[in-house]
Amino acid sequence: MTHDKYDDNYIREILNTVKTVAMIGASPQNVRPSYFVFKYLAERDYDMIPVNPGQVGKSLLAKPFVASLQEIDRPIDMVDIFRSAEHVGPIVDAVLALDPLPKVIWLQLGIRNDAAAAKAEAAGIKVVMNRCPKIEYGRLSSEIQWMGVNSRTISARRGAIPTQGMRLSLNRPSLGGGTTAAADRAAPGGQRDDKTSQ
Repeated sequence: MTHDKYDDNYIREILNTVKTVAMIGASPQNVRPSYFVFKYLAERDYDMIPVNPGQVGKSLLAKPFVASLQEIDRPIDMVDIFRSAEHVGPIVDAVLALDPLPKVIWLQLGIRNDAAAAKAEAAGIKVVMNRCPKIEYGRLSSEIQWMGVNSRTISARRGAIPTQGMRLSLNRPSLGGGTTAAADRAAPGGQRDDKTSQ
């Protein structure tokens, strides 16, 4: 699979089917991006597990930190990685040692490791790189419209205002396949589209 662009249906299927998410590199500091994503997904009723060996003994939103994936006591559907690209290879090796294997490995914005992705995909694991599940969920559910952002979803009805524990429908039609040129440009070595290169 090419990881330059993702079809909305690929992202939608992942976000609709995963339930338990282990976040590697989760931070208890409420100014860190990992904290925002963890909190957002937990509020959408995902079973979130914070993984950070430096934070063991602490909790993140009443969820105790674990030091490694091997310490998690239940099957994991998705591993969300908040670590730089050079750390992804060993993390994928740890994921491949799990039984059962997770369905998805998700690398956050700005993180891409094609060799690690190929290794995971060879084992039957779906991979998403250089994307944020919080942003994709908000965009596909049209929740992000409440903040004045064009979500590229088409509907005569505005998306519902989310409440605690509410999972919104991700099945709203998307405009133009949902490409994310801005995220692609932000990635190291990202391509510029024709309009920005003029």
